[in-house]
Amino acid sequence: MIWLYNSLSRAKQEFIPIDPGRVRMYVCGMTVYDYCHLGHARVMVVFDMVTRWLRQAGYAVNYVRNITDIDDKIIKRAAENNESIRALTDRFIAAMHEDADALGVLRPDAEPRATDYVSDMLTMIGQLEQRGYAYSAANRDVCYSVRKFAGYGKLSGKSLDDLRAGERVDVAEGKQDPLDFVLWKHARDSEPEEVKYASPWGPGRPGWHIECSAMSSRLLGQRFDIHGGGQDLQFPHHENEIAQSEGASDIAEGSFVNYWMHNGFVRVDDEKMSKSLGNFFTIREVLKKYDAEVVRFFILRAHYRSPLNYSDAHLNDARQALTRLYTALKDFRGEAVIDWDEAHAQRFKAAMNDDFATPEAVAVLFDLVGAVNRGEAGLAAQLKGLGGVLGFLQRDPTVFLQTGLSSNDGLSVEQIEAQIAARVAAKKAKNFAEADRIRGELKAAGIALEDSPQGTTWRRA
Repeated sequence: MIWLYNSLSRAKQEFIPIDPGRVRMYVCGMTVYDYCHLGHARVMVVFDMVTRWLRQAGYAVNYVRNITDIDDKIIKRAAENNESIRALTDRFIAAMHEDADALGVLRPDAEPRATDYVSDMLTMIGQLEQRGYAYSAANRDVCYSVRKFAGYGKLSGKSLDDLRAGERVDVAEGKQDPLDFVLWKHARDSEPEEVKYASPWGPGRPGWHIECSAMSSRLLGQRFDIHGGGQDLQFPHHENEIAQSEGASDIAEGSFVNYWMHNGFVRVDDEKMSKSLGNFFTIREVLKKYDAEVVRFFILRAHYRSPLNYSDAHLNDARQALTRLYTALKDFRGEAVIDWDEAHAQRFKAAMNDDFATPEAVAVLFDLVGAVNRGEAGLAAQLKGLGGVLGFLQRDPTVFLQTGLSSNDGLSVEQIEAQIAARVAAKKAKNFAEADRIRGELKAAGIALEDSPQGTTWRRA
């Protein structure tokens, strides 16, 4: 039995899929005009974790994460770069996949690009128009009439009056109401031809919100189990999706998605990490300094709904914690087969079934470390197996301990091996003072040596 926090009900609920044994899940993905930052990394890693656990629990999961490849920012960036929109988006989609692969994120079952589903968006806009929810504005955009959808605000908990009181949108944009949002943007003369699609309302391109409604319904059906994304998308994006998807179809109000999941923000100095604030770090910038598995561990040892505070201190702490896990496995050579009847595995399972409580699941891994270090070597298989459920601990421990902790200013593997060889030669020559000096120099550089009858091994401390 899995319980998850439903943003719609604002409570934990038992997860019961629409079709027994099957899960259909849609997650809002990236707008591809730049490199992904750590906020994007959190979305990718969190819902990768969710997918892994649902599959571990025996569900057949159909996981869809979209790509927005048409947008004002994309058009602007392509013009600045003097390149086509397709060239720009292809390049950053490839970069996104490189980042996701590095973080151990499994590819979704489908990754629809918005530009491939414009016809579905036009169909849905037509349905909304027929049902009285859509209208042509004075500026020739097609807009959604928010006040005609009775349930608007139910996901965010915002009333229309509260929204109107805080609204700052210029009514002169052609909307009948400032709260109305754009479904179809009429083409502007200044825009490139490749973003001007034919439609019953004239050439133009889709608004952002209609993309996800159209793609999710095409790939998962009018009703599906889980819709996920970052907390910042709860309003207005996901609120607008509900209005569109339920307004355009015959499904009952509230049945578009059964469970809404939102991960918390990544924060820097208590402010949300975002490009608009200029306080964001791209994934590839962080990976120049920290091993990708360390970054994944940093993300998942916090609960997915809590804020995640980024700092070098927190990344360094995550690095040391992951080192403890790998150190406990350095002598393990067996198969990582999980015994789910064993006490640690039972606690791990209970944690994950309780709204994907990864902090408690990670705590179980450290309890296993303690047991292994006390001589219960048989539990090393449990440690590696349970770590694998979260996407950790699947590398050769020696490889991680020697290379997974280095930063650009650390000693290279070649330099360390050369120092160790020099120490071995000094010991053979009975120059123990020199051997001790080399050990001390390596220790000062963060390199721990371990001597045994089989020779000297090392790891980054």
